Amino acid sequence: MDFNLSDEQKLFQKTIRDFCEKELKPITAKIDQEEYFPWDLYKKMSQMGLMGMTVPQKYGGAGIDKVSYMIALEEISRFCGSTGLTIEAHNSLGVGHIYEKGTEEQRKKYLPKLTSGGGLAAWALTEPNAGSDAASGQTTAVLEKDEWVINGTKQFITSGDIAEVTTVMAMTDKSKGAKGISAFIVEKDTKGFKVGQLEDKLGLRGSHTAELILEDCRIPKENLLGEKGMGFVGAMNILDRGRTAIGAMSVGIARGALEDSIEYAQQRKQFGKSIGKFQAIQWKITDMATEIDAARLLIHRAASLEDQGLPFGKEASMAKLFASEMAMRATRNAIQVFGGYGYTREYPIERYFRDVKLCEIGEGTSEVQRIVIAKKLGL
Repeated sequence: MDFNLSDEQKLFQKTIRDFCEKELKPITAKIDQEEYFPWDLYKKMSQMGLMGMTVPQKYGGAGIDKVSYMIALEEISRFCGSTGLTIEAHNSLGVGHIYEKGTEEQRKKYLPKLTSGGGLAAWALTEPNAGSDAASGQTTAVLEKDEWVINGTKQFITSGDIAEVTTVMAMTDKSKGAKGISAFIVEKDTKGFKVGQLEDKLGLRGSHTAELILEDCRIPKENLLGEKGMGFVGAMNILDRGRTAIGAMSVGIARGALEDSIEYAQQRKQFGKSIGKFQAIQWKITDMATEIDAARLLIHRAASLEDQGLPFGKEASMAKLFASEMAMRATRNAIQVFGGYGYTREYPIERYFRDVKLCEIGEGTSEVQRIVIAKKLGL
């Protein structure tokens, strides 16, 4: 068992870290405060292979291993959770589903464009009345001659308003419940496909979250993604990958809170010495550092299992559960270290706190993760 990164992974990590320091860090406040979506930044990221990280090179991707993907998400999210979420949803969910379940024709048609900066990919499972209980979705797809006709509404879809391609889960046979759900590829300009309300969110404000409305939306028969009736099963497999990625995003945000807290504790003086000399502050920071390391190890374990082609669903849920709840504790403690300044926008600490809350919700709430883990344990 080797806990060290390879030389190649270390170089990759440094490359991403240097890029984020130079290109991302200066605009993070603007992204949050103005809900600014930096298209130029994403184009630069695509040139680095970050828009198709785990997709093989034959489809335009970078073809990196899953652990390296986690490294990239941590480095990006350390400075900007909004950018981290957009990259995660595009890679793990949107692009990931097309690659994992698509035909060779679908892969060749969509992936090269999506991995080269030609547009974002979205993924639509959640509905207004189907969140944690995703199998109860009401969106339907009916085959009429050579077209699927889709009707329904999707909620809380990352990049839904700006994505070029969206994978939509819809019911094709209500009598079969979850086994009657299929997945479909819907292109942005398809007639009957429109964007509804954009969400005004607590955090991650630079990552767009949209309602999608499908009214007699007609797509070609060949846009069925994977086998009919296997959409929900495919979605659960994709969510396992997304959960590990959300864990990496959590670690990145928590690491930002830790590094900023250390720097502040060294500089801020009270009662004649830096506050980092006080045990109360030291214990908060050391707890943060210890839990961040533990979370990262859980994430890398799940990613490593996936790289080896081994089952990793339980480990992904454990990693996501622990990392997201750890990051909430870390950002809360960071605000306490900063005191009154932590409650202001003079420092990014309050943004970390707002941003990381989504990590306890997205890709399955903490409560859902505990249910998944319990089932994997045979309970």
